Amino acid sequence: MTHFLVFLGAGIGGVLRFLTATAVQKACNGWVFPLGTFVVNISGCLVIGFLAQLAESKSIVAPEYRAFLLIGVLGGYTTFSSFGYETMQLIKSGEILYAVSNSVLQVVIGLLFVWLGMILARLL
Repeated sequence: MTHFLVFLGAGIGGVLRFLTATAVQKACNGWVFPLGTFVVNISGCLVIGFLAQLAESKSIVAPEYRAFLLIGVLGGYTTFSSFGYETMQLIKSGEILYAVSNSVLQVVIGLLFVWLGMILARLL
C-alpha cells in the first residue's frame, strides 16, 4: 500500500511542480533567471521542513501517509526538498562533515553529470 501511495503522491507532486513553475515563470514576463524552479525548490524545502517536524514531534501523520506526503508529493514536487531535509538531519545529528560533503558533492557532481549527459547526447 505504501508503494501505491508514494506513486500517487509523486504524480500529484509532479503536476503541482509543473503548474507552479509555469505560473511563476509566466508571471515574470520572460525573465531569464529560472525563478519558477527556484520557487518550487524553496517552497518544497519550507513544506518538507514543516511537515517533517509535525510528523516527528506531534506524530499526527501515520507512516504510510508520511511516505505519501514527504516522499511522494514532495518528491514529485521537488527532490531538492529531500536533499535539504536529509542534509539538515545530518547537521542535527552532528555529522557536519557528511552534511557539507552531501551538499558540495551533490551540487558539483550533479552539474558535472548534466554536462556529461549533454556530451554523450551530442555523440549520438
